[in-house]
Amino acid sequence: MRRDCLILLTTTGRRSGAPHTTPMMFHRDGDRLLIVGANAGASTHPDWYLNLRENPHVTVEMGEKTQAALAVVLTGTDLTRTWAMLKTTYPFFAEHEMSTARIIPVVALTLP
Repeated sequence: MRRDCLILLTTTGRRSGAPHTTPMMFHRDGDRLLIVGANAGASTHPDWYLNLRENPHVTVEMGEKTQAALAVVLTGTDLTRTWAMLKTTYPFFAEHEMSTARIIPVVALTLP
């Protein structure tokens, strides 16, 4: 995987209130960064996703730059269109989708 496709995402723990940092693959979509809660096809959502649903104010580190961002879970036609594009661009996401009954969330990070 290319290094320019990785960020460090820091969320606030939904129970602990402590910061949690996770390395994440992202896909640039215009002004937003897309991240996917595939969790390698597991039956449960990843913890970072559960955290940002509780508190969508996150921190994104790209290279040497750290920025606050707002996380928005995609829904409706935006989710349908974006998920189809991501599965075409990254076929392993389609494999993850086949491994689980849950809907895999796609999250847009908007940077100021």
